[in-house]
Amino acid sequence: MTETPASPTTERSTTGGESFDTTDAGSLKSGFRIADVFGTAASGLSTRVLRTVLSALGITIGIGAMVAVLGLSQSGSAALEDRIAALGTNLLRVSAGQGFGGGDASLPEDSVGAVRRIDPVSSVSAVGSVDESVLLNDLVNPNQTGGLSVRTAETNLVDTLNGSIRTGRFLDEATIDLPAVVLGSTAAQRLGLRKIDGTQVWIGEHWFTVIGILDSFDDQSDDVETTLFDDLDRSAFIGSAVAEKLFDTSPSPTTIYVRADERFIDDVIDVLPNTVDPESPEEVEVVRPSDALEAQEAAESTFDNLFLGLGAVALLVGGIGIANVMVIAVIERRNEIGLRRALGATRAHIRRQFLLEALLLSGLGGCAGVLLGAAVTAWWATRQGWRIVIPPEALIGGFVAAIVIGAVAGLYPAIRAARLAPTEALRSS
Repeated sequence: MTETPASPTTERSTTGGESFDTTDAGSLKSGFRIADVFGTAASGLSTRVLRTVLSALGITIGIGAMVAVLGLSQSGSAALEDRIAALGTNLLRVSAGQGFGGGDASLPEDSVGAVRRIDPVSSVSAVGSVDESVLLNDLVNPNQTGGLSVRTAETNLVDTLNGSIRTGRFLDEATIDLPAVVLGSTAAQRLGLRKIDGTQVWIGEHWFTVIGILDSFDDQSDDVETTLFDDLDRSAFIGSAVAEKLFDTSPSPTTIYVRADERFIDDVIDVLPNTVDPESPEEVEVVRPSDALEAQEAAESTFDNLFLGLGAVALLVGGIGIANVMVIAVIERRNEIGLRRALGATRAHIRRQFLLEALLLSGLGGCAGVLLGAAVTAWWATRQGWRIVIPPEALIGGFVAAIVIGAVAGLYPAIRAARLAPTEALRSS
């Protein structure tokens, strides 16, 4: 028995008394190439420029928000990691707790020497409080302190904190007992001093020669959440012997900075309170500054997830907008669809055309969103002094997400357009 080949499915269409056949998708080969479909889809968007731009805007905002959030998150994390690396995870800060009265309360006088005897401790330095103001000259109202303070310091303070000197030098064995002062970065700025050149400042009815200006101990001292050493940046440092002689200051420190072997850092934290004040160890506060930065990084990741969610919502709204625009386009262009079907376009061609229009629309929005997110990340990171870090997966993922949204949004309108019969489409015109 011989099988008869299946005949292609055809639709009869009559226009102006003339009858002709149109063929469904896949039944006959067509000369309508992919490039032709692309050109037709592109022309559909270019003839409605304003609608295209407004429709792509939702995708642009959604993708831009997601790329910016990921980029800023990575850039911020890199900045925190840089700060932790510069600060060191083996730095500890010891100060008097609330039991001492808080504020600038002092630790026991022999506490620094006791801490130095802890075996894993590699470096110890301390600062003390001086109840005087630092002024530019003796004509300034002593009550206008500008938020600056005077502190005693040991010669190794800058080395212990991994700090640096902007100009001049820090207190050393030759100047520690003289009326010499070193200004923190914020203190120098508020006093209007950029160079030293033998400049003197007025401290508690005495002239002190400025021998150095420090770089900021905290590169982001304007960021309240991450400020760790803003009190030092706002300080003027003098020797403890001079402070005792001129201002009758107590030699007891208010804060001790400790560097210890990383391997034994937890053990050092455990013994520090009893070492600093054996009589009242519960009143000694030991802080590891790097923990504050790590806690901030964890807190920021929570907000990152929130903003990513908002970006996803914007992306979803953009996808709905594209679907809406494509449905309207199908309704408006029924005449075009009917004419193209009558001229031989298959249902597959119509589907591809409208699906490709949606993909082009979302692709344009995705490209614009990726560029927008990268630009926002670069601008903000540069402004904050961060390294610019934009994850490649954010760039690629953003564009892919836009394409997927476009495909999903354009699928129904494309199927609806393909289902229109030529006679029905032409009759509706």
